[in-house]
Amino acid sequence: MADLAIGRESSEFKRGLQAGISIGIGYFPIALTFGLLAKTSGLSIYETVLMSLIVFAGASQYISLSLIAYGTGIFEIILTTFIVNIRHFLMSTSLNEKCEEDHLINKLVYSFGITDETFSVVATKEGKATTGFMFGVISVSYFSWVVCSGVGHLIGASLPQTLQESMGVALYAMFIGLLVPSMKRSAKVIFLALLGAVFNSIFTIGHVMAQGWAIVTATLLASMIIEIAEVIKTRYRGVNHED
Repeated sequence: MADLAIGRESSEFKRGLQAGISIGIGYFPIALTFGLLAKTSGLSIYETVLMSLIVFAGASQYISLSLIAYGTGIFEIILTTFIVNIRHFLMSTSLNEKCEEDHLINKLVYSFGITDETFSVVATKEGKATTGFMFGVISVSYFSWVVCSGVGHLIGASLPQTLQESMGVALYAMFIGLLVPSMKRSAKVIFLALLGAVFNSIFTIGHVMAQGWAIVTATLLASMIIEIAEVIKTRYRGVNHED
């Protein structure tokens, strides 16, 4: 029985590896760019790889680079990362129903590897997702992200100093590239981005608070206002529908 169980898990792990290949390929250019920008932001290759090892969250790591460049404190960076990744609570709750019952320690380990991409692959899988399958998917994506981050840093180190310094502009281009697709799909995202930008400008130009806290506060305020407006709009539609 033990041999059968091991064989089953091995087979599921291989299926997970196959399902995760597309994620690994997709992470290649993004992680490569992160490593490149991390080099131009002043991080060593050890710090870059370590960040990918213990954070493993693309958007948060890009935001962290921006905050580090501004000289933001550790607490503000951690708080910003937490806000950006709040959606992981929902994703983890959803996958908990999708995954087979297993030891808590196994779930704790593979839950670390939940990203938007791994969530999509696992959530769309037919039937229950086994522990072996989860580890397979996450192993490919995690390995790709960490290794390509380091490779990107090494490439950045070989670039001329002038080009390295100019690569700072690419960080903002990356944020725009991440934002535009979402803005096309939802007007809500457009208002959220604009409102956040307005608040951040007021806080920084007016020297109301430090850059790091300005970003955190602007994000929270914009999110709260947009959500309140969304609730009011939904209730207004409900009242009109009843009439």
